[in-house]
Amino acid sequence: MIQIGRTYDLQVVKDTEFGFYLDAENLGEILLPAKHAPDGLSVDDTVEVFLYLDSEDRPIATFQTPKAEVGEFAYLEVKDNTHIGAFLDWGLDKDVLVPFAEQHRPMTVGDSYIVYLYLDNQDRIAATSKIDKVVLEDDEHDFYPQQKVDLIIANSTELGFKAIVNHSHWGLLYKADVDQRLSFGQSIQGYIKQVREDGRIDLSLKSGQEIRDNYSQVIQDYLRDHNGFAPVHDKSPPAQVSNLLGMSKGQFKKAIGALYKQRIITIEKEGIRLV
Repeated sequence: MIQIGRTYDLQVVKDTEFGFYLDAENLGEILLPAKHAPDGLSVDDTVEVFLYLDSEDRPIATFQTPKAEVGEFAYLEVKDNTHIGAFLDWGLDKDVLVPFAEQHRPMTVGDSYIVYLYLDNQDRIAATSKIDKVVLEDDEHDFYPQQKVDLIIANSTELGFKAIVNHSHWGLLYKADVDQRLSFGQSIQGYIKQVREDGRIDLSLKSGQEIRDNYSQVIQDYLRDHNGFAPVHDKSPPAQVSNLLGMSKGQFKKAIGALYKQRIITIEKEGIRLV
């Protein structure tokens, strides 16, 4: 079923002086205004358009791309404050409304906020900054380790950064796993590091292979700087490995296992040696 607030491929069924009508199935024929239509468009062509309501609440199509669709989050700037709420720039000619009742705190013109787009009870597109009631904490999901996901940085904690994962769930980026500057509202790609027993999600900005490659490089750099030898091996105490190389025992074992298979190092009784 076709819904307002989403992007679809629709067929042109009628050409008029003020635009083209598209077959939107259950929504009927929807106008694509001439100002938004590309040159050469004709009946029977199929076009990818976004559907929303115009200023008179009539369904309308556009080639403009919104910064978020219904059911998604975005970091948007407030363009105006009125007696009904704040209007945010979301990439279309018509700004999106955040009613006063949906503002986590009063919004200020010029400031930006993370909001969630939804359809109100009259099927008009609106937004809310009360994202905690929308993002799921540990509800059922099908995320799995090393899955690539879309993240929106939403908050910082003592442990790291809270992020919205694929527009649906909360995840956590630990400080130790972040080696770049992150800003509130930033959209970035990441990976599922692990799903804990309680369903909560730990995140990483690097894939498992990238992480292993980094640890492998750290080990090789240490060996080159210390005459090709490091006094640690797969039987060394975790604290010794951590103090010497700044990684966990598990990370170290995986890295030297790969280096050994590639015949880059040998593993000796007293430590590891560069070949």
